[in-house]
Amino acid sequence: MVEETRAENVEEVEASQPATPIVDWDDSAMVSSHANVVNATSTREEVNLFFGTNETWKASETREFHVKLNNRIVLSPYAAKRLWILLGAVLTQYEKRFGALNITPGGGVNGTSKDQGQVG
Repeated sequence: MVEETRAENVEEVEASQPATPIVDWDDSAMVSSHANVVNATSTREEVNLFFGTNETWKASETREFHVKLNNRIVLSPYAAKRLWILLGAVLTQYEKRFGALNITPGGGVNGTSKDQGQVG
């Protein structure tokens, strides 16, 4: 009798809470790309993320950089904000495991030259 009452109470609580959706990630058409440069722009309606590859070999000899843009991702501002929160959480976990990522104001990473690991 007591077990039946407990089971009924659990069923009532579960029924009163919204079901957690199950997401089926279909990766059958996924394409992987490498990017070592990223930039972003926005309008009132959308946020654009540009991903590319810095193809400059002799940056010390020239002040020009050649970046081949590979992908443009267009997000709604709401999706962009969710991405910002998600990336913040992922990078926090990364830094706890592997140490801080230090990005210098000039764009260099961990003491590297400006042309490597550029963000924007």
